Amino acid sequence: MDRTERFYKIEMLIRSRRSESGYVSFLELMEELGVSRATLRRDLEYLRDRMDAPIVYDRYHNGYMFDAQPRDKAQASHELPGVWFSEREIHALLTMHQLIGDLDEGGVLARHLQPLLEKLHGMLGTSETEAKELMKRVKIISAARRPVPSKFFEMIGAAVIKRKRLQLRYRSRGRKVDGDREVSPQRLVHYRNTWYLDAWCHQADALRRFSLDAIKTAEMLDKRAKDVSVKALEAEFDGGYGAFSGAKLQWASLRFDPDVAEWVSREIWHPNQQGETLDDGSYRLGIPYANPTELALDIMRQADHVIVESPKALAELVGRKVTAARAKARAAT
Repeated sequence: MDRTERFYKIEMLIRSRRSESGYVSFLELMEELGVSRATLRRDLEYLRDRMDAPIVYDRYHNGYMFDAQPRDKAQASHELPGVWFSEREIHALLTMHQLIGDLDEGGVLARHLQPLLEKLHGMLGTSETEAKELMKRVKIISAARRPVPSKFFEMIGAAVIKRKRLQLRYRSRGRKVDGDREVSPQRLVHYRNTWYLDAWCHQADALRRFSLDAIKTAEMLDKRAKDVSVKALEAEFDGGYGAFSGAKLQWASLRFDPDVAEWVSREIWHPNQQGETLDDGSYRLGIPYANPTELALDIMRQADHVIVESPKALAELVGRKVTAARAKARAAT
């Protein structure tokens, strides 16, 4: 049993005695935890001093209990995180701190999670200096990230949780015009360094996906959001490749030559992809998709090593994009 597990065990044993004697003795704790006197003393001291646990010792009853009148606000609100973490899992969570901060330009997520992160630091027994040093050892590089104003992110996140409608002023990239949309938010999606909102658009009377960085203004309305089942969201958005998929799926067959086959075979392009290594060492990848644009752009990353076997329309689209790119390159030189 590692120290994190012991912390939970100590609290569970003390809380469980509230309806009995109200106290648990030092010897009982030692026996339940299977630790030495010195280890148990250190754990109790750590819970009190670093985790703000209102644990007190009663000499008359020769036992420990939670103080009914905590000395300060920190003790009054004390509660270990509601998930059972091992020390290895806590280390993993701490290394995610940098990623959490990068997901939102304004630090909204990091700000809300900071109290939990401080508790986790304490459970690890890591000093503030050591914790900062730990975070320097994890670096996450996000390419082509599109920042989202924090005021919109927080408002939209709140609307998702509270099940309230939103009034949006939204920039359509395809038509390059701004328009007003009343939407019922369903879920937030983070895909390729960009945040999206899956929502029911009341103007279109259909599900739509909105890029948060294209939102010009946002207002939470005092209207109940229309609820759409998770199953319906997954059917609409998650079946095909890319952020903007849709319900009408086609299958693309891509054949990668032996030079890159080994590496492509390890890549996850889509959860429902199908792949096979062929006799000549090449690799055939099958991918469901609805909108060909994003898939075509990713295929172009391997333009010298891939053939679009089907469908013909996708192969022609990739061919046109490759031809246009080469023409621009020649013109530049």
